[in-house]
Amino acid sequence: MNTATSPTPTAVVFDLGKVLLEFDYGIVARRLAAHSGRDAEQIRGLLDQSPLLFRLESGQMTNEEFFAEVSSLTGYTGGFGEFANIFGDIFSAIHPMIDLHGQLRARGVPTFIFSNTNELAVRHIRANYAFFAHFTDYIYSHEAGAMKPDHRIYEVVERRSGRKGAELLYLDDRKENVDAGASRGWQVVHHQTPEQTIAAVRAAGLL
Repeated sequence: MNTATSPTPTAVVFDLGKVLLEFDYGIVARRLAAHSGRDAEQIRGLLDQSPLLFRLESGQMTNEEFFAEVSSLTGYTGGFGEFANIFGDIFSAIHPMIDLHGQLRARGVPTFIFSNTNELAVRHIRANYAFFAHFTDYIYSHEAGAMKPDHRIYEVVERRSGRKGAELLYLDDRKENVDAGASRGWQVVHHQTPEQTIAAVRAAGLL
């Protein structure tokens, strides 16, 4: 990861889903199916990487508009509060990566969350995962109005972190997202396993 020509990064940028937290839209689909007229697989198709989810996570619709649309499409009969709890509760911890973040913070390394996500998910994560409170800053697609790999949200990371190029080490499970970071001169790790990523962070001189 770190070569003779690569300086030690001064901050680490973490993707959230599939890097720090596993997620499964099948969970929410099954729970919504119990209160609607559609089966779980149909509901999952409406949510997982769908145009509807894109509109929510790129800031093009409010939580309430999303709820109304999902209710209309699925026949979901519950209220918004119940829906918000169901929709947010899809995560499980990836402990080695959370431990990696703790080690970096203990060494004084600034860390950033950089995620295509939505407010309902963030609200649930903040309430249920203590580690999430300990990042330097958070860059979310629904607030930025753009989603990775759109260059505009990478510019937000640079502006908010006060860093550019090789000063940033970026960890993400999606190849198109790390490629977009690499095109800006960021040092990147295409996350596939915690062991590989931790080794890459160590090679970069941060552990």
